[in-house]
Amino acid sequence: MAQSHPAADDAVAGQPIHAVLVQFPTVCFTLALLTDLAYWQTANLMWKNFSAWLLFVGLVVGVLAAIVGIIDILVRRSARRSGAAWPHAIGSIVVLVLAFINSLIHAGDGWTAVVPWGLTLSILTVLVMIATGFLGRSMTARSHRGDGDHA
Repeated sequence: MAQSHPAADDAVAGQPIHAVLVQFPTVCFTLALLTDLAYWQTANLMWKNFSAWLLFVGLVVGVLAAIVGIIDILVRRSARRSGAAWPHAIGSIVVLVLAFINSLIHAGDGWTAVVPWGLTLSILTVLVMIATGFLGRSMTARSHRGDGDHA
């Protein structure tokens, strides 16, 4: 006998846990780009330090979001069937790898820790994150329309 399940059993306030968690690295990596731009314009080390901490927090929560996302893909049949699931997952891993490399670069001293490679990686991270976010959002929107089911 088939059981009916809601679109997202793993939900917080009606939102899938992955969708809730992914907001934190999105904000952190975007703010890291903004603080890198501020450092580039002012050379004030405070902005470099802000970037380093934002990258760290974004990576920690991003890894948690990735784990929840992988579990979601493995458990939900509709997520596996979605054409955007695997490109979204790969894009998310690329974002985390770029942010990790950026974090290593930001661990360096002063100006060379941000300009040019830290700033370049921050820009690339945000661009890939935007593309990956569109793929993830299309999957979430499809799930909320009632197309989602569980294996």
